[in-house]
Amino acid sequence: MLICDLHVHTNYSKDGESSIEDILKRAEEAGLDVIAITDHDSVDGAKKALTIPSAVLVIPGIEVSTRQGHLLVLGVTEVIPSMLDVVETITIARRMGALLILPHPYHVWRHGVARRKKSGMTAVDAVEAFNSRYIVGSANKKAARIAKRLGKPCVGGSDAHHAKFVGFGRTFVDADRNVPAILDAIRAGKVSCSGRKTPLRTYTRQSIKNTWRKIKRITRRVPLR
Repeated sequence: MLICDLHVHTNYSKDGESSIEDILKRAEEAGLDVIAITDHDSVDGAKKALTIPSAVLVIPGIEVSTRQGHLLVLGVTEVIPSMLDVVETITIARRMGALLILPHPYHVWRHGVARRKKSGMTAVDAVEAFNSRYIVGSANKKAARIAKRLGKPCVGGSDAHHAKFVGFGRTFVDADRNVPAILDAIRAGKVSCSGRKTPLRTYTRQSIKNTWRKIKRITRRVPLR
């Protein structure tokens, strides 16, 4: 049984705080066999991770921003355009042979697709039923409950934006240790998930920092009168 974290960000994400090297080092220390590098709308971090020798297997991926929310696309090294309709994004990713996971589908303020488009749950291969960045856990429970009703495999991810939280969300996959076998096993439902909560103070600090960053970007675009 492979221990995987299927949702990890590096400093190639605008809100990521740790280098690829630090992410891989922490993954080894956390006892992980596999991590998926899923930076926001970028595959540069994933591609770099593939070039670094490590005891941890890297699944290249991307967290794509769609009009309805975020979509995890695993097994790709090409960028998918952002801000398309999620159905169009899924169609593109399918052509690439990717595995599709709906991350934090019901988390408030977390770009959850299922809160805006119910069909998003049925269109993907798996659902992130454990995301370690939560306050009370109700959104995770709802994702798990509806995924089970739809017959969708449930996976877990840390959604780590700093190396020290890598491994806080885990997916246990019954597969050989190579990317195609792991993706096929997830599709087949040979998975389970669990984890622990990212400390609220860290979650809050990062959220405030990201909001301030967005405000500054918007301010720079507004001409002075």
